[in-house]
This record gives sequence, C-alpha cells and structure tokens, in this order.
Amino acid sequence: SIPKDLWRFQSLKILSLAGNKLAGPIPPDIGKMTALEEFDLSNNFLSGRIPSQMGQLEGSLQLLGLANNTLSGFIPSQLGQLQGASVIVEGNSFDDNSTAPLSLCTFRSVIEFDLATDTELCPVERNALSDFYYSTKGTEWTDSVNWLDEFSSYCDWKGVTCDEDKKHVIKLKLANNGLSGRLKESIGDLTFIEELDLSDNDI
Repeated sequence: SIPKDLWRFQSLKILSLAGNKLAGPIPPDIGKMTALEEFDLSNNFLSGRIPSQMGQLEGSLQLLGLANNTLSGFIPSQLGQLQGASVIVEGNSFDDNSTAPLSLCTFRSVIEFDLATDTELCPVERNALSDFYYSTKGTEWTDSVNWLDEFSSYCDWKGVTCDEDKKHVIKLKLANNGLSGRLKESIGDLTFIEELDLSDNDI
C-alpha cells in the first residue's frame, strides 16, 4: 500500500510508483505535496475513490497517472482545476451511471483528459451546451440556473428539455434571456432537438 506519511516529502517533484502491485486507497494527504509535477500510480491495484484533495496540486502538477487500477466512485470535480495538467484515468471501475466533471471533458483547465471521447462519461450534448454557454456570454444571461454544474444532468439546466430517457436534448428555450455573441458549429451536435427558441436576444 501507499505509505500514509508519504506527503512529508515536501520537495518531491516526480513520484512514479507505477507497476508495483500496490493495493488499497490513495492517501488524501497526497494533496499536501504541492511541489509535485508528475505523479504516476498507473498499473497497480489501488481501490476506493480518487481523493478530492488532488485538486490542491493545482499550479504544480503536470501529469496525474491513475490508469489501470480498480478505483471506483466518481471522478472528483477538483481534478478539473489542475491547470495545464494531463489527467490519465482509463482502466478503472468508475460508477456506471456517473459522468466526468464538465471541466475535464471540455478542457477548461487541463490540457489532456484521456476519457474525453467516452460519451458515457463526457456526453456530446453536454459539451455542445457548454460551448453554447460560452459563445453566447452565459455569465451575462438573465437566468442561467444550473448551467455548467459539474455533475448535475444537463437536462436540469435552465431552458433545456430532454427526452424521457434523459439522454437527448429535444428543446432549448432561452428567449429574452440576455444572450449575445455568435453560435458555434458544435450546436449541431444537438441532433435530436425539436424546438430551438432564442428569440429576443442579441445573437
């Protein structure tokens, strides 16, 4: 297992323990190793959830390698805050019904997320709605309830209506809501949409 007091190595910049048959959880105190630039635990037998404290490595960490373990639960939103980092987590046992944090899927801070093309973890329509938000200056909207929430279903975002299976957007109604800017081509990824009402805005 990983020693719980490993965090005491405060000057450590590169830590690779890949391929060592390590088991057990990842100690949350790893988040205190704020000098870490590369942290690779790939190809072990680590279990449990990814500690949210990993987000404390923002600003220093360039590589987080957790691939091919038996990690479970969901991917914490704090990993999306790792500015300029590559996040590699394939080959684990994350919850079947969970999605990855929106910020990871859309590369708002990280430069690489190896599961970004997994449409179960990173739904294409959620990514398209995120693009829509930014291209129409979502921060200036009159009402943007739930938009860009890291984990809530995009079907619960203001103005969005999905089908009965909660998978596909069928309506996007944001009339007179302070939208401006230009629509991006990615709105075409809303392939099941039946009603689009953006009237009385400045698009």
